[in-house]
Amino acid sequence: MTDRHNDDRPPGSRFAKGRPPGGRPPGQWRSGPRPGSRPPAPGPRLGPDGEEATVLYGWHPVVQALGNEARGLHRLLATENATARLEAEFGEGLRITPELVRPSEIGRLLGPDAVHQGLYLEAEPLPAPGLDDLPADALILALDQITDPHNVGAIVRTAAAFGVAGIVTTARHAPGATGVLAKSASGGLEHVPFVTVRNLAEALIALGERGFTRVGLDSDAPESLDALTVTRPLVIVLGAEGKGLRERTRTCCDVLARIPFSGAIRSLNVSNAAAITLYALGRSPT
Repeated sequence: MTDRHNDDRPPGSRFAKGRPPGGRPPGQWRSGPRPGSRPPAPGPRLGPDGEEATVLYGWHPVVQALGNEARGLHRLLATENATARLEAEFGEGLRITPELVRPSEIGRLLGPDAVHQGLYLEAEPLPAPGLDDLPADALILALDQITDPHNVGAIVRTAAAFGVAGIVTTARHAPGATGVLAKSASGGLEHVPFVTVRNLAEALIALGERGFTRVGLDSDAPESLDALTVTRPLVIVLGAEGKGLRERTRTCCDVLARIPFSGAIRSLNVSNAAAITLYALGRSPT
């Protein structure tokens, strides 16, 4: 199903104005604030543990989260049109009752530039595995201080497409798995867990001791990506745009490799580089 931009009631919707969807009692659903009612409070509510909830918005991130039993749910805001789409998608299996709102109310929470498609979800963070929980034959990514949430989200989406078992990142110098990152991941967060470590170099050393081949992507490396033959378990290490891999990270890799460009431009956005590398190495024999 193709994405739609922020909207409300679709033409010809069976949810006519004033008629609650699914035969629910009047008053349970509303289109905009009723007299005396309060619009959603700005910003996410706190979860049961006192921490700020994870914010997900847009069709794919929200639908994937709603279908993930491991994802705890707090609050779902939806426009009338989005509610109709959810009911068509889940039927009676929807795990949370939406609060029916106008698009502007979600826009007030997220800002005017967020393409929310009528859906806003506050949820629990997903359980985070440890390094030792990764499968013995895993294909994983390690991110060395990539801080742009758009880039990290795009990497997560690509990782989900290639069956990556996890993404290793640090607690500092890394964006949270919420908001813009989640939207850019387009539902990939529900399929590729983050493994958060204190020190990336130490994590790479530990993975090497477990038998992982550690391949660092470096535009100046003498080794060409298409000349590598690697086996799993495998970790592909990606550095931030501009800075690349830090020196300590480089020394913890078994091999450094570059993408063999043939055109005038010799570099790519890190998320595009991740996709090419996963395609090249993810099909290697195990």
